Amino acid sequence: MAAFSRKRIKASFDESGIRIWSRQPLLQFIQEQWEHWSQDDASPDCFPIPPMATTTQALNLLVKHTQLKSVSLPFPYRSVTRFVWGDVPTYAIIQAVDAQGYFTHYTAMHLHGLTDQIPKAIYFNVEQPATGGGGSLTQGGIDRAFKGKCRVTNNVIKFRDVTIHKVNGQNTGRLGVESLRTADGSAVAVTNLERTLIDIAVRPIYSGGVAEVANAYKAAAEKVSGNRLTTYLKSLNYTYPYHQVIGYYMERAGTYSESQIKKIRAIPREFDFYLTYQIKNPSYNEEWRLFTPQGF
Repeated sequence: MAAFSRKRIKASFDESGIRIWSRQPLLQFIQEQWEHWSQDDASPDCFPIPPMATTTQALNLLVKHTQLKSVSLPFPYRSVTRFVWGDVPTYAIIQAVDAQGYFTHYTAMHLHGLTDQIPKAIYFNVEQPATGGGGSLTQGGIDRAFKGKCRVTNNVIKFRDVTIHKVNGQNTGRLGVESLRTADGSAVAVTNLERTLIDIAVRPIYSGGVAEVANAYKAAAEKVSGNRLTTYLKSLNYTYPYHQVIGYYMERAGTYSESQIKKIRAIPREFDFYLTYQIKNPSYNEEWRLFTPQGF
């Protein structure tokens, strides 16, 4: 019976430089390496391959007999399976869910050093296809929306020692996304500082809450470009006036210069707005026309 050599398999995977595989490229790789891996002897280094075995059967045997492992990420809306060679860090595996996806919100805060917490929740954004713009605003519509619950993703799984929230955010063309290497050595895509500050102001529920967001704004002050922040905000073209939230956080931090805030301050404030959803007994900030939690 034909057999595959573990030593040759290891050499091929190591030489490929690829640690995480999707199914179809891996099957193609097995097909290409089949002859090179095959041996007729029955040495301890080898494991048998049935006659007329398919590449899928060979893949299953590799998972059984080598350091290739199958990793399942059973998201409720479209489960994902990847195959990893050896020990692969968590961030790298999550990035492999979607090459165009990127880490955001609380995870981006952590990666940029804007929080002292080590979050057990990871937020990974895969943008939706482009759609039409939002509707027109009324004060009544804003009030009704923010008295209700904030919509959050249900596409959540437990993986290793973290909870992964797969977010399908609006299509931005990956605005403000940059490459970064994490502490575990993973090369990942993450929102840059200015984009992160916008995202966490828009969705504090994904960012540890308003107190954590306020702390992040204070920590980021010396590194933020006010011009870039305003440019991004205008490009994102939100229906809701999130510039009022961002301006409030910047001013509240007490560490931003007037030159950093002035372009945000120059955007008209036509409506009363809310720092977050379902605020009970709110305070009102007249300058930013913003309702905030009592005593915040």
